[in-house]
Amino acid sequence: MSTSTPPTSQAAAGRPKVLVARKTFDDIVDRLRPHFEVESNDTDLPWPQDELIRRLQGKAGVYISGSDKIDVKLLDACPDLRVVCTMAVGYNNIDVAACSERGVLVTNAPDVLTETTADFGFALMMATARRITESEHFLRAGRWQHWSVTLFAGADIHGATLGVLGMGRIGAAIARRGHLGFGMPVIYHNRSRLPADQEGPLGAQWVEKDELLRRADHLVIVVPYSASSHHLIGQRELRLMKPTATLVNIARGGVVDDAALAAELKAGTIAAAGLDVFEGEPTVHPALLDCENVVLTPHIASATVATRRAMSALAVDNLILALTGGTAKTPLNAGQLRAR
Repeated sequence: MSTSTPPTSQAAAGRPKVLVARKTFDDIVDRLRPHFEVESNDTDLPWPQDELIRRLQGKAGVYISGSDKIDVKLLDACPDLRVVCTMAVGYNNIDVAACSERGVLVTNAPDVLTETTADFGFALMMATARRITESEHFLRAGRWQHWSVTLFAGADIHGATLGVLGMGRIGAAIARRGHLGFGMPVIYHNRSRLPADQEGPLGAQWVEKDELLRRADHLVIVVPYSASSHHLIGQRELRLMKPTATLVNIARGGVVDDAALAAELKAGTIAAAGLDVFEGEPTVHPALLDCENVVLTPHIASATVATRRAMSALAVDNLILALTGGTAKTPLNAGQLRAR
């Protein structure tokens, strides 16, 4: 159940109030208490929007995850709100423009999860290419009766062409693993090409998106979600890919048309897919659940204890700094804030 920690002294009564909207590490939340009156959600379940609005009444700041929606309705109903700090790197759940118009600072948590997420993206690609989930289900079901030359024969990673759609921090970290660790030629598509001195160490070649799709043996998607990237990969794009290719999405749900992907997986248009994010998550499109050639994980690419602690700590640091006269470490809209 949700708990509220009362002020410990008369002086505390005048301190700003903040809300921790999702359960996180207790010792990190405790760092807020000397500065603020803290209310925290200890259920580890996201509040419905109306409940979140109710809890935010009188609050100057809020710590959220990627599951909590900060929209115009909430902002207009919570006029005391001054700071929104998400522990995630993605922020498509936050209307940043509306926050800026109302003088509400928004921060996120980039960098601290880059290497961990890249580790997971590469692991998901390998599990997908080598059919690990399929073979485990087969074994657990008691169906393994004898060894066979072609039993769950998948695709090689080493030497195969790695395609990266979205060469930001995480995309570059995945490219580095493929190039240096597995001898993979790397091709990528970004809105803008990397400088040559960044491409070189990654062994990376910029190509148009359709060429990326046609040439990649293993495609990893790492683009941020926005209106322009909604269903960036749909039926047309999937049908450009090799029938032996794999697709991995560790970006955001909605970048891939999940219904189209399920249909093309069943049709054999591509060999397999690995997905850590979904449209409308935690709901997963039922057609994907019926596909044997897909590896599904519940949005856990950054889920190591060390990294989740670092994400949480950065959000808390930003909240403290922004509400105590300091400068937030990772602001998203500091230069666009309208005066309150």
